[in-house]
Amino acid sequence: MSVLGNVINWILGLGAAIFVPIIIIIAGLVVGMKIKDAISAGITLGVAFTGMSMLIGFMSDAIGPAAKAMLTHTGINLPIVDGGWTTLSAIAWSWPYAFLMFPLMIGLNIIMLIINKTKTFNADLWNVWGKIFTGVAVAAVSKPYFGTAASIALAFIVAGIQIIFELKMADMYQYRIEKLSGIPGVTCTHKMGFTSIFMFPIDCVLKKIPALNKRFDAAALKDKIGIFAESHVLGFILGIIFGILAKYKVAAILTLGIQASCALTLFPVISKYFMMALEPISSAISAFMNKKFEDRTLVVGLDWPFMGGANEIWLAVFWAIPVTLLFSMFLPGNEILPFAGIVNNAIAVAAFLVTGGNIIRMLILVTLFAPAYLWVGTIMAPFISDLARSTGAVALKAGELISCSSIDGPIQTYAFSHVFKIMDGNFFPLVLCVIFVVCFVALYKYLGKEEAEGREIN
Repeated sequence: MSVLGNVINWILGLGAAIFVPIIIIIAGLVVGMKIKDAISAGITLGVAFTGMSMLIGFMSDAIGPAAKAMLTHTGINLPIVDGGWTTLSAIAWSWPYAFLMFPLMIGLNIIMLIINKTKTFNADLWNVWGKIFTGVAVAAVSKPYFGTAASIALAFIVAGIQIIFELKMADMYQYRIEKLSGIPGVTCTHKMGFTSIFMFPIDCVLKKIPALNKRFDAAALKDKIGIFAESHVLGFILGIIFGILAKYKVAAILTLGIQASCALTLFPVISKYFMMALEPISSAISAFMNKKFEDRTLVVGLDWPFMGGANEIWLAVFWAIPVTLLFSMFLPGNEILPFAGIVNNAIAVAAFLVTGGNIIRMLILVTLFAPAYLWVGTIMAPFISDLARSTGAVALKAGELISCSSIDGPIQTYAFSHVFKIMDGNFFPLVLCVIFVVCFVALYKYLGKEEAEGREIN
C-alpha cells in the first residue's frame, strides 16, 4: 500500500508539464494514433504548459512585489499570511490517504463514461490535489462528530461528489470553451470554474441591461479604442499604472510596463501551442469514440491554461489586483494580506466562462466576487493553519496563521468542506451547497439549450 502510494506521489510530483503529456500520449496510442504523432503532440503540450507556467510566474514575480508595495504604503496590518495554492497543495499531499483519491477520480470518470453520464475524459489528473484538499477538510471537520473511520469515508464521498460535478461542469462548458478558444474537442475540468455557478444568476440580471447584453470581447474593445486595446500597448499601460500606485521610481515603473506588455503579448502566442498539441489528439479520440459508440463524442478535460490566449482573462486578472487590494484594506471581516495569490486566475477564468468573454460583465463580476475569496481565505485560516501543523506540511510559528487569498472555487470549497458543521447548528455551509446545486442545474440547462440551438455567445 505504501509502495503504491509512493509511486503515485512520485508520478504526480513530476508536475503538470510532464504528467499531463504522458497521459495524453498514452490516450493517443490507445485510440490509434501513430507513435510519432502521439509523442509529438505530448511534447508540444508539455512545451505549452511550461511556456504558460513560465509566463504566469514571470507576471506574478513582476506584479506581486508591486501589489505588496501598494499595501505597505497604506500601513494596513493584516495578520494572515497568504501562502497561495501551493500551501493548500502541500497540506493535501501530506494526508496519509491522499494517493487513494487518484484511483477514485479515474474510476468515477470511467464509470460515468460507460453509463453515458459524461463525455469528458479527464486528463487533468495532476490537479487531483484539489479533491484531496476537500477530503482532508471534510475529514478534519467531521471527525469530532463521527470518529476517525467514518470521517475518512465521508471525506471520499464528498470528494467523489466534487469529481462528478467537475465532469458535468466540463460537459456543459465544452461547447462554449471550443467557441471561445478555437480548440476543438477540449474542455476544462478545474474546480475554479465552480465560482461561475454562483456568478450565473447575477450575470443573468446584468444581461437584462441592453448595454451589457452585446458582444464586448477584446476584439470589440479594439474596435472601440484602437491601438490602446492592442495586447502590448494595453499591457504597458497597466504595468505603468501599477508601478505608479506602488510608488516605484521612473525606471522601475517603465520596467514593470514592459514586463506586463511582454506577458500580455506572449500569452496568445503560447496558447497556439495548446491548439497544435490538442487538435490531433481530440480528432483521434473523437474518431475512436465514433467507432465504439454511435452518436457519442468524447472530449478531453484539461487544466485552464489552454484558454490563456484569451486577452479577456488577463484584463480581468489585472483588474482583480487593485480591486482585491482595496477590498483587503476596507472589507469588514477580512484579515488576510493578499500576496502569493494576488494574481487570481481563478476568478478571471470563472467570469470568462459564464459571460462568454464579455469584458464589462467580467469586470463587474470580478468586483462583486473578489470579497468571497478574501472572506473564505480568512474564515478558513485557523482551520488551514491547524491542518498545516497537524500534517507537518508547513512550519508555522506559535499563533501564526496561513491561508490562501485565491482559493479555487472558494464558496464551493467552504460549503463542501464544512457541510457537517450542521452538527453544531451551523446551517450556512449547507445552504450554500443547496444554492450551488440549484444554480448548477439552471446553468446546465441554459448552456445545454445554447449548444442545442447553436446560439452565439454573448
